[in-house]
Amino acid sequence: MERRTITPRPGWQQTVEEQGLIYPLTRHPDGELRPYWDESAYYVFSLPEVEALEDVVEELHAMCLAAADHLVREDRLADLGITDPRLAALVAEAWHRRAELPSLYGRFDLRYDGTGAAKLLEYNADTPTSLVEAASPQWFWMEERFPGADQWNSLHERLVDAWKEQARLLPPGSPLYFAHSAGDELGEDLMTVAYLRETAEQAGLATDAIAVEDIGWDRLSRRFVDKRLRFIRSCFKLYPWEWLTTDRFAPYVLETLDNGGGTGTTLWIEPAWKMLLSNKALLAVLWELYPGHPNLLPAYLDGPRELATTTGYVTKPLLGREGAGVTVHEAGAGVVVHEAGASAVIPQEPCCYQELAPLPDFDGNRVVLGAWVVGDEAAGLGIRESAGLVTDEYARFLPHVIL
Repeated sequence: MERRTITPRPGWQQTVEEQGLIYPLTRHPDGELRPYWDESAYYVFSLPEVEALEDVVEELHAMCLAAADHLVREDRLADLGITDPRLAALVAEAWHRRAELPSLYGRFDLRYDGTGAAKLLEYNADTPTSLVEAASPQWFWMEERFPGADQWNSLHERLVDAWKEQARLLPPGSPLYFAHSAGDELGEDLMTVAYLRETAEQAGLATDAIAVEDIGWDRLSRRFVDKRLRFIRSCFKLYPWEWLTTDRFAPYVLETLDNGGGTGTTLWIEPAWKMLLSNKALLAVLWELYPGHPNLLPAYLDGPRELATTTGYVTKPLLGREGAGVTVHEAGAGVVVHEAGASAVIPQEPCCYQELAPLPDFDGNRVVLGAWVVGDEAAGLGIRESAGLVTDEYARFLPHVIL
């Protein structure tokens, strides 16, 4: 693994926007627009290095599924903050019926610097983004800048194949809706959903698009409907389950949830059992089940334990996103990095305490690998860099090649 600099292509911004990345710039707190898509540098990997990482990702995915099974069998969903008995029962049912429920993709965030074992930082298997840039613009960048090179990137083909394989699980006679939130100001959610819809259509599925805010509730039929009052029988949503089950429509979601048994009216993708994997408590459960595993970092739910005086630790809200609420503690010291604008206080929500493993520093750039899983197989890589210790909404995306 090596970071190399390169001159960006003339007109790179227009090029990546035409390829679906309509958010190539990020506005920083000082008001300045800086590249989110950053092709002034790139990362190089060897083929054996990538093959080893693929094996790690698939092993981690299998371990996460085993941890989910453990949580359900041992009735430990409260450890994830799922304390509503009705919701817990539905999540458990979804897990038991998972073979009947379409499930698409997820993204592992890994600490890796080219030496030693890759370490799991977290797993987002419900609403992962940075998909568009990983699947499309970086592939076209490689073809233009390094003809004949390769890339860890089979995302597009695997997504199309996944839809084909799971088409039989979708309700017949109605389109698969693709929903994003209209509150997305950058367009990232919109384009992620649009891209996934395109892969579904290439798989031969009938689709439609809708904003989450435009999903209606028909009180007479007691079903979710679109703006034309058509029943929504299946829907891919880029909208977290923890929001879907707590907003004002939550009772209707639970009432009409199709868990593969044919009794509900709306089949949601990702399925409800993905709540077991997109929760930082999973990190502690993994360490409990696989203590000392070379690809895991020690993590706990009841406090930092020995990490407070040995390695330092990172406090992560169980349902945090984009680095929000994360605090970094050095061994024997106070908070080093905390949420922007917040004081260094003890979090007021359940957290996971994970060993501090500072991100690799390449010329002042701290890097995290986003390794994608489609179905149960490793499918590609996206790389983000940040200036600080925490990868947040100001991170940059850099392409990579295998040489």
